[in-house]
Amino acid sequence: MLEGSSPYSDFVDATFLTIVGISLLVFLGLMIAMVYFVVRYSRKRNPYPSNIEGNIPLEITWTTVPLILFMWMFYLGWESYLKEAKIPEGAIPIKVTGQMWKWVFEYPNGVRTDTLIVPIRAPIKCTLISLDVNHSLYIPAFRIKKDVIPNRENVMWFKTVRKASYDIACAEFCGLQHSYMYTKVVSKDTMDFEEWYKITSIAQSKPYQPLTVNPVREE
Repeated sequence: MLEGSSPYSDFVDATFLTIVGISLLVFLGLMIAMVYFVVRYSRKRNPYPSNIEGNIPLEITWTTVPLILFMWMFYLGWESYLKEAKIPEGAIPIKVTGQMWKWVFEYPNGVRTDTLIVPIRAPIKCTLISLDVNHSLYIPAFRIKKDVIPNRENVMWFKTVRKASYDIACAEFCGLQHSYMYTKVVSKDTMDFEEWYKITSIAQSKPYQPLTVNPVREE
């Protein structure tokens, strides 16, 4: 939590904390008002009820303020959606297949793996398909989740910012071994990635062509 691992994880975290903060303020305001009215207008203090006239300024205030707050939360959510929806040009295309109960990742030359190996700071475009039932590709560290539906292609993208290993889970109940449907995203520097990609391509009898430009090894 609160450790940026993708282009929009920081924005998602900020949106989440903003909504939690606003909700907490509204909750506290309601509780304070409730206690005040319970005490102020208790039967002991007011044994005989009286009519209360309307208050136009107060009614406008309690309508306008929540509207502004909720529209602000909507705007934050919309901006987060746009960041995820706009796939950068030149993103590396990888086909992701979900099936009971594993993930298969296919690179542009046909190489297939059960772990998603990617170069750091390179945008990755994942095309998601399912061979059987509904699945959902969820990478918690990146703050992204996308449904994987039979007979339909969904698309998601991400870009890692450091060399690391990140969990991938299925977030849609898909059968008896759903809880075992875990794998990893492993980000490497571009030189290590190209070496792995070349070796794996040769081992699987696939043509090798570099996926990154000017690969380098980082300390």
